[in-house]
Amino acid sequence: MSLQAITDAIANGKMICPKCQGPIKKYDKYAATIDAVRDGFNVIDIDSHGERVTLICGNDGCEWKERTEYPMEYVAD
Repeated sequence: MSLQAITDAIANGKMICPKCQGPIKKYDKYAATIDAVRDGFNVIDIDSHGERVTLICGNDGCEWKERTEYPMEYVAD
């Protein structure tokens, strides 16, 4: 899930907090990750990639916050 997709989902209220069931209001520390394999000739071959982001509920009375590699799990259908 790209940073733009996360930003759009939060702006549209589509990311849901698993604790209070309200929309997630904020995110922090987005990072794209790449696992690479290097061969003997210094050629880089990308094995896999993903993202990590800290999601923060931000609703009154809810302190839920989680660092995740799977932000799509919090998007409501």
